[in-house]
Amino acid sequence: MQGSEKSSRRGRRSTTMDGMPLNDMPWWRWRAQVRSALHMLSDPVFQRERWLAGDAGFGDVTDAVYRLVEDTWLDNWSAEKYIGTIFRDSGEAALVDLAVLRVLRIMHQVGPDAPVSAYLEHHGWPEAVQAAREAHVRLALNDGDEPEAPPRPLEVLERLTQVR
Repeated sequence: MQGSEKSSRRGRRSTTMDGMPLNDMPWWRWRAQVRSALHMLSDPVFQRERWLAGDAGFGDVTDAVYRLVEDTWLDNWSAEKYIGTIFRDSGEAALVDLAVLRVLRIMHQVGPDAPVSAYLEHHGWPEAVQAAREAHVRLALNDGDEPEAPPRPLEVLERLTQVR
């Protein structure tokens, strides 16, 4: 966030994401993208019912991987870099790092254009799902959200992350 943006908001009460003011967290939209990706990557039932079925409203596994790493560059450096902005603490960052590493390892082995089934049938997929699950649950609980709620369609994510 630019300094002038921040200063123009002084004195106004911001909305919060479970106590973390949105206007004080410049990358809250990135957190939403990362959380969405982790949520989808962590739910095997969702993966079968939406991704394998080809439900375009939820993207596919490659979309989720790109949402996880595209803006944040978590494929190039640790989530530790974002503590205090995207991530609340080193616990969140460590869980996200583990999920990113496991998912990217599979993506590099099967290829970004591989069918969803190639990911889901990969011998390392259950570990990637578990790592994504642990990160998803931690972030969801820290934001005061219900981790067991089903993943939201991408159109809902787009509305949530629009600049207001």
